[in-house]
Formats: sequence, C-alpha cells, structure tokens
Amino acid sequence: MEKSLTQRILITILGWGVALLLFFPIFWMVLTSFKTEAGAIATPPQLIFSPTWSSYVEVQERANYLRFALNSVIISVGGSVLALAFAIPAAYSMAFHPTPRTRGTLLWMLSTKMLPPVGVLVPIYLLFRNLGLLDTQFGLIIIYALMNLPIVVWMLFTFYKEVPLEILEAGRMDGARTWSEVWFLLLPLTLPGVASTGLLSLILCWNEAFWSLNLTSSAAAPLTTFIASFSSPEGLFFAKLSAASTVAVAPILIFGWLSQRQLVRGLTFGAVK
Repeated sequence: MEKSLTQRILITILGWGVALLLFFPIFWMVLTSFKTEAGAIATPPQLIFSPTWSSYVEVQERANYLRFALNSVIISVGGSVLALAFAIPAAYSMAFHPTPRTRGTLLWMLSTKMLPPVGVLVPIYLLFRNLGLLDTQFGLIIIYALMNLPIVVWMLFTFYKEVPLEILEAGRMDGARTWSEVWFLLLPLTLPGVASTGLLSLILCWNEAFWSLNLTSSAAAPLTTFIASFSSPEGLFFAKLSAASTVAVAPILIFGWLSQRQLVRGLTFGAVK
C-alpha cells in the first residue's frame, strides 16, 4: 500500500512538472505582452514590473485584429468541414469495404504528412496563381483541408473499426442504403470520435502558419499572418509580438479548454470495452 501511494505521488509530481513545463512558454508570452519593449529584453528578465496595456493598444492600432480573427474562424471551420466531408465516406469505405490495398493506401496517405511543405510550395503556388486562388479564403480552406485529410481519415477509420459490422448489416436488412447507413447508424454511433476529429482538425488549421504566410498577403490573411507582421527589418519588437501572439492564441486556447472533455472522450473512444 505504501509503495502504491509513493507511486501515485511520483506520478502526480511528474504530471504537474510536465504540465508546468508545457505551460511556461504561454505564461512567459502573456507576461512579456504587459511589459515595455525595454523591459521585454531586459537582462536578467524582469519578474516584477509595472504592467502596461500599451503593446495591446499599438497592436490594435496597427492592424485590425477582428478582420484577421474572422478570417481564421472562416478558414479553420471551412477547412475542417471540408476535410470531414471527404474523410467520412473514405473512412467508411476503407473500414467496411476493405480491399487488399486498403492498408497500403492508408499508409501512403499518412506518409504524405512526412513531406516538407516547402518541397511542394512552388507547384502549389503556381497552381493557385493560375486558378486565381492566391490570397483568398477558399484557397486556404482547400489547402488546409488537404493538409489535414490524412490524419482525419486515419482517425475516423480507427473509430469506424470499433463499430460492430452486425449493426450495419441489420440496417441493410431493413432496407437502409449506403448514405442511410452512414447518416443514421454510423455517425450517431461514432459521434464522439467524429467530434474530436473535427476539433483536432480545427486546432491544426488555426495554428497553421506556413501556407498562410506564402499564399496570402492581406485580404484572406488569418491570425498567423497577423503575428508575423510584427517582425520588421529593424528587429523583433518582443512586447508587441507577445501581445499579438496572445490575442491570436487566446481564442483557440479558450475553445480547447472548453471542449477538452469532448476531445478526450473522442480520442479515447473505444479504448475501454
């Protein structure tokens, strides 16, 4: 019993240590955002100082935060919905109508995530330019959906494999067609998994910076471009950059905190029988 208690204490300490280690960069970013530029680069770092809102005021005066935030919401939600629209039927087909090449196809899809994005930047840029998709919300929605599609398909595939085939067969005996199976049987049974997959895709879209910086300039620029605009040839303004980063990550942090129960429930769907 004493050994078990010691193990629990050590695990708790380790868990808190990892949590604090992961949270510290966010804490320091928020702390720096309330400093002056001189205080932000002071050596040694200042832990006690007079907080100021000047960086937030200058950030809002320099750029329209709400416009960038609205672009992020539209692009992230649109990319996640589009990815789910393609992934749901693809995962259904692979889970319940597999072929000898299904496993190979899944592995090939996942291997595309290992390709450095910069390796395909030039052809995608030229393709977007010729199609008139540069600096458009629709263009980023497409690229974000394609970027997350392998992960979304893989997650949905694992969730669908947990559903007993007998349930779908019973539906077919009652005259259910393919789309009826998916809509009225499969989706309700795997709703936690589908929801967590959509939430994860939304977070990945919100945090994506490479494609937004290279395929947009102003009209469709999301918050990642908003953050990058606070670096200049004269140097980095750490207090303003921290303020811009704070207001950019705050919405998705709050959203993730509010939906953490649903996210964990979905990611552990089918883990306990």
